[in-house]
Amino acid sequence: MTEPAPHTPSVRYAVAGGVATLTIDQPAKMNAMTFDMWSSVPGLVKQAEEDRSVRVIVVTGAGDKAFCAGADISQFGAKRTGEEAVRAYDEAVANGMAAIHDAAKPTIAVIRGICFGGGCALALTCDLRFATTDSRFRVPAARLGLGYGFSSVKMMVKKLGVAAVADILISARILDSADAERARVIHRAWSREAFDGEVQAYLDTVAANAPLTLAAIKRSLVELSRPEAEQDAEAVDALVARCFASADYKEGQRAFLEKRLPDFRGE
Repeated sequence: MTEPAPHTPSVRYAVAGGVATLTIDQPAKMNAMTFDMWSSVPGLVKQAEEDRSVRVIVVTGAGDKAFCAGADISQFGAKRTGEEAVRAYDEAVANGMAAIHDAAKPTIAVIRGICFGGGCALALTCDLRFATTDSRFRVPAARLGLGYGFSSVKMMVKKLGVAAVADILISARILDSADAERARVIHRAWSREAFDGEVQAYLDTVAANAPLTLAAIKRSLVELSRPEAEQDAEAVDALVARCFASADYKEGQRAFLEKRLPDFRGE
């Protein structure tokens, strides 16, 4: 009898109903991220950006036990030992997170179960974060003796504020979904029974909206996350002007007057 091929950890990509889904796929290790998985993220995000049918990007984990448990610790000996190796690993992580944070389309983390370490940071790069009520969150760097990079701390502080980040990092404690919602780590939490339906309803709502408007809004969010001196307001203004010059703008007006749902094409 032929032995089944070993599972190759990956970030899977699929598109359906206007939603591009990036699935962190290493369930045997609670969807821990390998170097190659981090390295694949920018290309997948670019694929979603270039697909005109995609309105929103979802990041989630395979199975129902974990979103992502952070880095695959089994790689630390080879990938995070020595100055050059650490630099290459950190660059892959930073590039993956930047690709999601700066994506031209809205991004939503869909979290079921464990969301630890780099997985928590990955979720925070998304515009919105939805979780099951039994999900758990933790950044355990202080329990592992590893340093937590300045760029990651800076991103967390921008999203959550200094006090919340200080609590999460210096205690290294586990947050339940109620703690996480209070700290703004997540925006909404639902029971397992209600979760899939509620998330799908939200995704359907976003996917039905005007793509050019979504792009302008997302670019505004990206620019506002940057230092004021680096913000490109003109790029946002150009996207807003494109909305008003679009066929979708005319379609939105017609649909409103005719009391029907608009059929937006991104044109």
